[in-house]
Amino acid sequence: MPQDTVLAGLTQVLGDVAGVDPADVTPEAGFGNDLGIDSLTLVEVVVAAEDRFGLVIADDDWSRFVTAGDVIAYIERAGMIASP
Repeated sequence: MPQDTVLAGLTQVLGDVAGVDPADVTPEAGFGNDLGIDSLTLVEVVVAAEDRFGLVIADDDWSRFVTAGDVIAYIERAGMIASP
């Protein structure tokens, strides 16, 4: 899945779940400092992202997400693994 497609989907999830302005979502944007997302809201974002992208993100993995780019890279890798 291309990075811009993943970024667009993640931007929608962040807007729907956390009310984040789409203009603020970039790969470099940090969840806490830049987007104002606390750890509880991040759990909701992860669940919504799992639904959106059709994958399961292990607790050990999502707990290391610091930026939107971390999530994008994870989803891209997961997509490549799932491809035949």
